[in-house]
Amino acid sequence: MVSHDSFAGLSRAQLAVVVPELLLCGHLIDRSGMPHTIGAFGREGMTQVAIDEWQVASPVYTRRMQAALGFAGDSVETIFKGLQLDIGAPPQFLDFRFRVDDHDHGEFWLDHCGALADVEPLGEQFVRAMCHDIEDPTFDATALATNPHAQVRPVHRPPRQPADRQPVCAWRVTIDAANEPPPVPRNAALVAGSVAAGVELSPIDAGEEGTADYRGPLLSDLRFADFSRSALIRIAEEVALQQHLLVAGFLIAIRERVDEQRATEIGRKQFAGVAGVASGRIRAALGLSDDPAALARVLDLHPALNPRQYVGTRIETAGATVTLTLDRRCGGVRDGVWPALLEPEHLAPLDALVRGVDPHYTCRTSKVTDDELVVDVVRADEPAGEAVEVALTRISTGANFAFADRGIPLPLTVL
Repeated sequence: MVSHDSFAGLSRAQLAVVVPELLLCGHLIDRSGMPHTIGAFGREGMTQVAIDEWQVASPVYTRRMQAALGFAGDSVETIFKGLQLDIGAPPQFLDFRFRVDDHDHGEFWLDHCGALADVEPLGEQFVRAMCHDIEDPTFDATALATNPHAQVRPVHRPPRQPADRQPVCAWRVTIDAANEPPPVPRNAALVAGSVAAGVELSPIDAGEEGTADYRGPLLSDLRFADFSRSALIRIAEEVALQQHLLVAGFLIAIRERVDEQRATEIGRKQFAGVAGVASGRIRAALGLSDDPAALARVLDLHPALNPRQYVGTRIETAGATVTLTLDRRCGGVRDGVWPALLEPEHLAPLDALVRGVDPHYTCRTSKVTDDELVVDVVRADEPAGEAVEVALTRISTGANFAFADRGIPLPLTVL
């Protein structure tokens, strides 16, 4: 048997490639869930689910990332740094540009918005749902994590007039003691009190080569290759955890609207859709093949199965068989998020994941106890067709988005 070490098994250069992939895959969670929430609740119901999930998740993971990289504070600059490390704003795909005027004032705008590119073809109602109904309360919820008196208000936003307007939107951030903090979402305590909210992840070694934190000035872009290896491991773990926190918010919102069986079905569809796209992107980003060793590496790095401190998994290879062992007592199961949706007779999300590497792979339960679920991944004679859930997620322009090297980032200094 050959075992694997998750993000700790990657080089610094490989981690710098994987981190933006994880951020983008986190953003695709909503792309995978949207068709099924629209089907269950209609466009207006989908909009409210999106508001509910982001409002309860983003303050928790924003504060975690601030603490991890040492840039906690109460300024506009702190808010902007958090956005650069948020699955709600994956780099380049949502191309945030920033200007800081002073501690309490600044603006950001998007030179490109992949999320807008996804919804503009659906018509003005969907654009307004995303850029008005969802963004207003969720931007404020994200800012709330830094300063309860921060407000994010549009300068302009879609629907675009004219249709090719650039930048696609612009927003002003103002901190003022007179600004009344938004109400605390009714389910905030459920996520804030989750295992995920408090899980301890890998420490950062300040003595390593590279940047160990984000205490310096706000940068125009984050060049992940500049971070140290241990900082990148921690960032990767935090970004994977962001995804579970968002799923926790999603499932809480779904469970308020339907019974447990139906909520679980929707959760599994969301899981399957993003799992297949994410595994394909990770494989391509690292230049992996489709052999069992490559499959094991993708399983080892997949955000649905990370961070290890929260999702207790063991990946092993023996010949042509790859074995995944899931600890059914782990935090991810206790919180009822993606790992809890994997059952001996319900492996469709895992099938979608492994088929993102090669459509011949299939999952079979080999052992199940109260403590462990053991799944063997074997190669079938015939390839399986792409799951509908994956095909729906792949409609997003994010599925095939390519990151570019933007060179040395510039510090954004207040003049």
